[in-house]
Amino acid sequence: MEGVRLALELRAQFPAVVAGYHTNKRLWNTVTLDGSVPAEEIRDMVEHSYDQVVARLPKAVRLRLDR
Repeated sequence: MEGVRLALELRAQFPAVVAGYHTNKRLWNTVTLDGSVPAEEIRDMVEHSYDQVVARLPKAVRLRLDR
């Protein structure tokens, strides 16, 4: 699974990235914003997470978000 692979890679690369807290620990990460993860990487993580959530919404809801 691509999501699991990405989650594990980020955990291996950054000590501030750990298994998700109160979420599916296989797919989601918790990131401690201590300055050790570059801002660009944080932005990429947030955008990826947003895309994953939006992709699972009903089509009508997704269409409203595109406005």
